[in-house]
Amino acid sequence: MTIDLRGRSAMADHMVIASGRNARQVASIAEKLVERLKQQAGRSARVEGKETGDWVLIDTDDVIVHVFRPEVREFYQLEKMWMPADALRSAALDRLRADHAADQAGPTRN
Repeated sequence: MTIDLRGRSAMADHMVIASGRNARQVASIAEKLVERLKQQAGRSARVEGKETGDWVLIDTDDVIVHVFRPEVREFYQLEKMWMPADALRSAALDRLRADHAADQAGPTRN
């Protein structure tokens, strides 16, 4: 999920919120993202939280990426803090559809 922060926050222009199914996947997503940012865009990033894998924050100055385990994402609910209500409802429906599609696809390897 991407949230436009322009005009609403001085910390970044955009916020990306993503989830991994477990701590290992969260750390792996963060690691690959940082790697690709450096290789493909020549951008460096500051990373916090990769050691625990519950919530990893990647700061590239104009974009902040949060990668959560599902339980941690639900607890903090950053979407509710930063998104307008109608956009939040639409995003929630999209997330339910994606979760349903993932459930239909079956289990994944850890």
